[in-house]
Amino acid sequence: MDNFRSMALPNTSLLLLVLQMCALAWQAWALVDLRMEDNVEVYMDESAEIPCLYTFTEKPTMVMVQWFVREREGHRVRISYSDLTMQKVDEDTSYSNRISVLSNSDGETLTIQDVKLSDEREFFCQVSGLAAGNGEGRTLLKVFDPPEPPVIEGVLSGVSVSGDSPLKIASCETREGFPKPNITWYRDHIPIHPTTGLANVVTLVTKEFSGLYTVQSELHYKVTKEDKDAHFSCEVSYFVPGAVRTSESKGINITVHYPTTSVKIWKEWPEGLVKEGDKVKIHCQGDGNPPAPIIFSREQSDVELDSSQGLLVLKEVSRADSGAYECHSLDRDEVVDTLQLTVHYLDPAVVVPKDSEVMLKGESLTATCNALSSLETSTVWFKDGIEVGRGHIMQLQDATFDTAGQYDCEVTVPSLPGLLTSGSVHIIVQGAPQIKDAEREIELTEKVGAWVNLSCEVRGYPRPAITWSITGSQSQSWREVVKRETEDQVHSVVILKVSTHTIAVCNSTNDFGIETKTYSIKSIPFSQTPTARKTSADNSGVIIVVIIVSILLLAVLGSVFYFLYKKGKLPCGRSGKQEIINAYSTKEKTNKDDIVVEMKAKKTEESVLLKGVNGEKKPPNHQNSTLSK
Repeated sequence: MDNFRSMALPNTSLLLLVLQMCALAWQAWALVDLRMEDNVEVYMDESAEIPCLYTFTEKPTMVMVQWFVREREGHRVRISYSDLTMQKVDEDTSYSNRISVLSNSDGETLTIQDVKLSDEREFFCQVSGLAAGNGEGRTLLKVFDPPEPPVIEGVLSGVSVSGDSPLKIASCETREGFPKPNITWYRDHIPIHPTTGLANVVTLVTKEFSGLYTVQSELHYKVTKEDKDAHFSCEVSYFVPGAVRTSESKGINITVHYPTTSVKIWKEWPEGLVKEGDKVKIHCQGDGNPPAPIIFSREQSDVELDSSQGLLVLKEVSRADSGAYECHSLDRDEVVDTLQLTVHYLDPAVVVPKDSEVMLKGESLTATCNALSSLETSTVWFKDGIEVGRGHIMQLQDATFDTAGQYDCEVTVPSLPGLLTSGSVHIIVQGAPQIKDAEREIELTEKVGAWVNLSCEVRGYPRPAITWSITGSQSQSWREVVKRETEDQVHSVVILKVSTHTIAVCNSTNDFGIETKTYSIKSIPFSQTPTARKTSADNSGVIIVVIIVSILLLAVLGSVFYFLYKKGKLPCGRSGKQEIINAYSTKEKTNKDDIVVEMKAKKTEESVLLKGVNGEKKPPNHQNSTLSK
């Protein structure tokens, strides 16, 4: 009965009555069945309900229920009292303003508002039914406050694999939880268990002023190269009412420092085959972390090549740069990789025969063109920009003067565009002169005093010499106006004034023979119309003369009409027209010959210049351009 505090009752007789009842209840303690939960769990700042259920074997005449709490020091303090006549919360306790008691037929329920961490303690329920029996039960109130999610941080400087013992690689912290949370470490979602020499966990627990716990955990781990791709995380487990929950941090990757175990070398540029003149970029990279400097060298050579950050640049390579290139890391000389570089080349083209070759008409010739190369080549032949053959060999059969000229060959490498070389050979075909025109004898008919152009174009090698032999005309009545020469061609044009029947012979000669072309010019009086010539060139000359005469006649006729119109003598009607016709006819008869003669006299030079090659008449400007040549 030491646990009862004095109660404020109406009078002393009632107190004595209570004491007697308590004494009787003490004797009948085992006659009441009282049930309470061992633990009641609740989140902090919420409400907790602690039930106290009881039954009596005999119906009591009076029931008293008292609630107690155990203080930190160990003694108990009453916080509530109730009987058939009243229900009262004790004053001056830490629960005076935070508890309430609800009674029902089965017992009572103590409700605690705004639960704090300090409320985690034992609560007692005492029930007294006097003669019906007495009983007491207890419940432990447990308070929970989940911690904050864990925060993980890795070691920023990285961790080396060369250490003999585990090194700190990460830390994990969770704050303000109750009861104390626990931290577990994971590697790729597999728990890490402390193992001597491999893994160790250092935990620091801090209890805040509020009573909540902050837990810090450090993972010490002996890393290997394989850990460079692993993800480490931490998990916090904590209690909540009726369960255990967990919260996992994000995964982090640890920077692992390890030496080079292998290197890889490759050609970055150009893609595909390499030719002389290319810029070549060769890369080399090791698998160490951090990457060690890379050293380049030629195979079986100790000379270090100039490179930067694992890149070797070879400018304008030649075939001498072909060979094996090695690279190794500075931290591991024995770790080497090799690249075989082949620089392809194409030498200048070699043409046989060289430079030039002289052939006789009708002969055959075999010419070759190729170039030394590291790859298969292809040859194409051109003449005057036109493709004339493919292949390294060109056959020239039954040579003619048209066969002569320069032949260019281009040698390429089909598998490597950009490799190109070329050569040429000059073919000279020797032979007697050959007149280009099919006709060797040409007959012309021209009026006396007319100027004609006579053309002679000859091919041959050595280049023929042309001489003109003219009979029937005075020597001062003809002259050579055009003479063009090439390596194997001569073109000569003479201008001739017809005076009598004339024979003009073009003689072309060289070391291999002679060839002639003859013009037979028949002269006719000026008043007669020239007969048709035997060449198509004669017709064009006649047409030009007819057109000029027609234009002049039309001009005279127009002048006459205009003169009569101005004088007012232009007659009207049929008779007037007849007079005009008669007058014009008379005038034409008397003046026609004068007009033609005057034209011929003044236009002699023009008429000559209008005549073209082989007797054709051409405009004056054409003749001037011919002479200028």
